Amino acid sequence: MIPSPGISGPCADIVLPCLDEAAALPAVLASVPRGWRAIVVDNGSADGSAELARSLGATVVREPRRGFGAACHAGLLASEAEFVCFCDCDGSLDPGLLPDFVRRVADGQSDLVLGRRRPEGRGAWPLHARAGNVALARMLRRRTGLRLHDLGPMRAARRADLLGLGLTDRRSGYPLEMVVRASDAGLRVTETDVPYLARTGKSKVTGTWLGTWHAVRDMRAVLGEPPVRAGAGVSR
Repeated sequence: MIPSPGISGPCADIVLPCLDEAAALPAVLASVPRGWRAIVVDNGSADGSAELARSLGATVVREPRRGFGAACHAGLLASEAEFVCFCDCDGSLDPGLLPDFVRRVADGQSDLVLGRRRPEGRGAWPLHARAGNVALARMLRRRTGLRLHDLGPMRAARRADLLGLGLTDRRSGYPLEMVVRASDAGLRVTETDVPYLARTGKSKVTGTWLGTWHAVRDMRAVLGEPPVRAGAGVSR
């Protein structure tokens, strides 16, 4: 893709899974890099998120199956650009940081770049959510050898690589499955620091101990799956 004026580097599609995020959408979409396509995947919102996103110029995809992974994968399938990014739609992460992620992939420094969340301000990352993330990062290291600190939702990769991973989880395990299968396939996975702010509105996953427990349960199931043969199904 040819970058738009004001952007150095390739453009990308950015997938924004969305469930009742009308309060955060205007600011999030305003931060999407110029020339990029924002794909808002509505996962059953009842607050007019889909209509608002469309009015703000985003491509809206409706995914009736509830689940973070279902929304993310629907966005991946709807993407068309060579590079695809993912970002939460709740205002906690800045989509404007993603061009650097894509440049790292395009320049051959990495195949999958993850944002390592660095909380800023009160309420940015509840203690129970951080604890669950630390535990999963340790289990991931034992499973793959990857020395990552965070399994956050902000990331970038080539569309062909992601489609080649054959991702099947449609719940909270999707982000972890992406990393595990990328490692099994021999892709280079790296992370870079990103500021993490308090989200706008109530969290659907990690805002409570129960939500965090469900997420950890889904991700532990992913770690229990047998390794995928390196390079299997990955299109480069």
